[in-house]
Amino acid sequence: MSQSGAPEHKGATLSARPWTIALSGAAVAAVLAAVTLPGSWSTPELWAVGLLLVGLLFTESVQFDVEFRDQTISLSPTEVAVVVGLVEVGGFWTAAARAVAVVAVLLWQHWPPPKIVFNIALSVAEVCVALAVLSVMPPLRIEEPVSWLSLVLAVLATGLVSMVGVSYAVALTDGWPGWKLPLAAAPNLALGPLSVVVGVIALLLTRQTSWTWALIVPLVLSFVAIFRQSARARRDRATVQQVYDFARRVELVTPDEAGTRDIVRAVRELLNADRVALWLPPYLDDGPQLVVDSADGDLSWYDGPGDPDDLLRRRAVTRETGRPVLTSLARADEAEAAALTRRGAREVLGAPVTTAAGEPGYLEVCDRRSDVVTFGDGDRGALESMLTHVNAAIRQQQLLSQIRHDADHDRLTGLPNRQRLAAEIDALLAADPADARAGLVLAALDGYTDVTDTLGHAASDELLLVTAGLLREHAPPQAVVARMEGGQFAVLLPGLSLQATERAARRLREAASTRARVAGLDLEVSLTIGVAAAPVHGSDAGTLIQRADVALLAAHTSAGVATYHPVLDQQSLRRLQLGTELETAMAEGQISVVFQPIIDSRTADIVSVETLVRWHHPRYGDIPPEDFISLAEQIGRIGLLTDHVLGLALDRCRRWLDQDIALSVAVNLSARCLVEPDLVDRIRSALREHGVPGELLTLELTEGSVVDDTVRNSTVLADLHALGLRLSMDDFGTGYSSLSQLRLLPIDELKIDKSFVLGMSTSQNESFIARSIVELAHNLGLRVVAEGVEDEVTRDLLAQMGCDKLQGFLVSRPLPEDRLEGWLLARTGVRSAPPGATHRRLFVRT
Repeated sequence: MSQSGAPEHKGATLSARPWTIALSGAAVAAVLAAVTLPGSWSTPELWAVGLLLVGLLFTESVQFDVEFRDQTISLSPTEVAVVVGLVEVGGFWTAAARAVAVVAVLLWQHWPPPKIVFNIALSVAEVCVALAVLSVMPPLRIEEPVSWLSLVLAVLATGLVSMVGVSYAVALTDGWPGWKLPLAAAPNLALGPLSVVVGVIALLLTRQTSWTWALIVPLVLSFVAIFRQSARARRDRATVQQVYDFARRVELVTPDEAGTRDIVRAVRELLNADRVALWLPPYLDDGPQLVVDSADGDLSWYDGPGDPDDLLRRRAVTRETGRPVLTSLARADEAEAAALTRRGAREVLGAPVTTAAGEPGYLEVCDRRSDVVTFGDGDRGALESMLTHVNAAIRQQQLLSQIRHDADHDRLTGLPNRQRLAAEIDALLAADPADARAGLVLAALDGYTDVTDTLGHAASDELLLVTAGLLREHAPPQAVVARMEGGQFAVLLPGLSLQATERAARRLREAASTRARVAGLDLEVSLTIGVAAAPVHGSDAGTLIQRADVALLAAHTSAGVATYHPVLDQQSLRRLQLGTELETAMAEGQISVVFQPIIDSRTADIVSVETLVRWHHPRYGDIPPEDFISLAEQIGRIGLLTDHVLGLALDRCRRWLDQDIALSVAVNLSARCLVEPDLVDRIRSALREHGVPGELLTLELTEGSVVDDTVRNSTVLADLHALGLRLSMDDFGTGYSSLSQLRLLPIDELKIDKSFVLGMSTSQNESFIARSIVELAHNLGLRVVAEGVEDEVTRDLLAQMGCDKLQGFLVSRPLPEDRLEGWLLARTGVRSAPPGATHRRLFVRT
């Protein structure tokens, strides 16, 4: 026998409603009964009808459930009892007893009323069709083989009626099922003839002697046991095959959200569930993910799986065994019932999912589509087997996501890299080619190379992380922050005009200008920024990035922020060419030095000459020192340039010594040179190579470089001072040094910045500042040099203040070596070596 029906669906058409199906089946059964049952009336013994009813109750309760969509086809060996009933008590009582047995069994199994009515009608219709077949065959004589054939045909007809009835219900509920449903019900057709054989044998033996029932009952029980065992084995084989098919299916899923949805759908179909949800924790750039698949196509979120405090989810995820947890409304306590009500579910299978990051996910299976069959231990085992493949598929997806993420993200900061940024720019501009606007900000971290060279890569990585955090924090919400390479970052600003991008760039620079604790030191974080915008400066990623990079190069020599302009292309090309020619220019003598004398304010002795670098380019002419010095710093050639200038200065000093004249030379030292680990060794070697004592060399350092934490916390100044040379703080008054810092530094002299000196003759404030610097330096035991002295009034004021040395156009302009010699011959005299000294000195004649 097959039992089936359709659960009620909201919004179903009238013909598809369960009661409509049930009542239409009852109407057909009533017609068949009216035609066939009156002719089969008989008056059997009541005990015989009672025994038939007991047999039908037994066989109806032994079922093998086959699920098809939301239908359940229940197969049972009822035909054995039906064959006995047709022969012994007649069709009318067989139909009546079977109807009573169906009602009793289905009520005990809590089937819904429409299904009970439909299955009563189907069972009566099957008996009526069997009677109709027997009516056209010879009268039943159980001893004659032709009667056996008649019973086989009758039972086969009942199987066909059952199949048609079930197909009718499925077609009205879910649409025509095709050949899948007949194949699912095929075992019932094969069971019919076997049931006839068992029934006929039982009847033949019983007519020989009533004691035959002592043999028949064990035979029937054995038949039922074999039926149940084969049904269980078939179900197990089907489950194993389904799990195998499931494993093959999830192996082929794509590593994206569609693939995850395929996994969820495969779980739902294998367990014939109404709804399955998979929750995955955040991973890489993705937030938490909740994927739902439903039999009715409703994929909207429902309460429970995404709630970390949900009882069912928490119980499944924290369960130590890792096995699925089954919760059903029939055995639920108050809290469990509330959790099921949140989902609108009768039962839930919940299980943890293992992800690549180690944080557990959660898989939840709600309700079988059939309202007859419920989840059992077999389903828990099937889900447990599937979890192995689900976990592997999820981990594979996430690992592939990791590979893709690493391909277009910076591993250190987690920010998008250059390739990802370019893709984002092109996608943004391609979305609206006519009106798309976007700003691009390239930001270079100042001092990044110095930190790396001095403190190592771990410290520079820490500084990069701090900078990335600052940019993330202060960039607009819709911005894309990326790391390019080295100490360079980019910020893509969708929808911004050029003017708005410039304002945003300045805000970013101000917000990111701070001090950060890195490697135990307080380091200054500052950015140099180049700006470009689309469509003004380009309509594709390559052009926009290149032009922002050109602007960034220009920003190094401007106020820290520069916007692309076509004229910068030539400047950038010029800088590129100069960078490649720098070493050649030194070797060919294009880069030379000039000397500016420095005199003692009291004696007019020439105590030193400052060595200043110059570059006369064969194509570009004289190149301003600030241009190629900053270029040398950026391309890492400042050390070579410094060595070149130092060599020229010491060579000139050596030739003066050979003339028995002691004249000190001063060389400017870049802040970047102070962090070079071999600086002290190079200067020691240069002094030894030229045979110049250390006291005849003065290194001029900028105020900012001297008070920098990296320099202050190193021994480089002390090591230089130990060579016997003098250290001079250049441009004093423009930086941020304090009295306490000066007291702790091994500095020999201060050079008052010319911005204060030039205005002394006309401004009392400037004079007051200069006087304060002189007094401060003398109190600290330092000598003072004033640069920018251009008139006699200023010279006299400085002399009155006690300034030790003077430098400026009043004394001499910077002169190349040949002109310096002429100036020395024309303007200076020679003093004899003072007591204790070995060399003569030059003085300026008045």
